[in-house]
Amino acid sequence: MTTDTRRALVVRGGWDGHQPVAITDLFLPFLKEAGFAVETAEDLQVYEDAERLAATDLVVQCWTMGTITREQTAGLAAAVRAGTGLAGWHGGIVDSFRGDLDYQRLTGGQFLMHPPGYHDHTVRVLPERAGHPVIAGLQDFTVHTEQYWMATDPLVDVLATTTFPADDVHDRPAVMPAVWTRTWGEGRVFVSTIGHKPDDFDVPEVRTLTERGLLWASR
Repeated sequence: MTTDTRRALVVRGGWDGHQPVAITDLFLPFLKEAGFAVETAEDLQVYEDAERLAATDLVVQCWTMGTITREQTAGLAAAVRAGTGLAGWHGGIVDSFRGDLDYQRLTGGQFLMHPPGYHDHTVRVLPERAGHPVIAGLQDFTVHTEQYWMATDPLVDVLATTTFPADDVHDRPAVMPAVWTRTWGEGRVFVSTIGHKPDDFDVPEVRTLTERGLLWASR
């Protein structure tokens, strides 16, 4: 085990359907093994604590829906702009604080819908981004879970996609970002749309890219 040289803050709450405590608990041992001193917070007021955020190297957020104040969004965005990393998965990062456009600009995407229930779908790792440390060495893989239809910022760096087939509404298939990174000032942001339920992370590729994403985003 390495010496704790960095600090991670896990912010979790919101809609219980995404099991924010149970799923973030899956990653606490990994973060500690990677050398982070890990704290958890279950109140968004932590985003108003500029001194605490400035001393934090990585914020892992799992907070679905809910509301956030203007001051809290501004505090988080300012911390990321100054170098604090932000990372998360599924609704805990891209279905958070609906209607807060500043937050959506920070993460680079907003959940719009998913087809009913769980179904098998392929996540395609983009060959032109194969050298990125989050996906290096990974191949396309299949998951049985929710498939997110997203609205995304054109400046995100898409690492993996998923395709929705044509249907009675859409006249052709739609290739949708599933995993991306972005920068925000001096900070880095990692987003994966996969992770509705704990066993999604039993898929080796999902677990690997998520863990790598946390490390990549950190200061």
